[in-house]
Amino acid sequence: MATADRHDPVLSFQFIVEIKGVSVAGFSEVSGLDVESAVETFREGGELRFEQQLVGWMKFPSRIVLKRGIADSEELWSWHQDVTRGIVTRKDVSIVLRDSAGNKVRKWIFHQAVPVKWVGPQLRASSSEVAVETLELIHRGQA
Repeated sequence: MATADRHDPVLSFQFIVEIKGVSVAGFSEVSGLDVESAVETFREGGELRFEQQLVGWMKFPSRIVLKRGIADSEELWSWHQDVTRGIVTRKDVSIVLRDSAGNKVRKWIFHQAVPVKWVGPQLRASSSEVAVETLELIHRGQA
């Protein structure tokens, strides 16, 4: 089989995060890309062998969790701080997975996201690790 015909899995480390259409660089981890359909079960009169199962509404059981090294940009911190002051600005957030050549393989868009939790870095004088901040987002659905 020629290599051009192969469909190798995409590696998970090449991705970008876009907030309101602007690429926000430097994220080391993204999690919470979960979506599932609720399943509704019911018993049909006279049918004793099984329950009927129907696909119900969509639900997003996890928050989007973004982790990145703290840099000189305060955009995420400011967004969260606005929320703590009652200024809730919802923004679309996209996660774009890329292949080894940098081409878009898949894009997840989460509509009207808003930060609900910010976690600062663990600071230790004896460590040389990158200072990492974590931002958790809720949203109103995925495209």
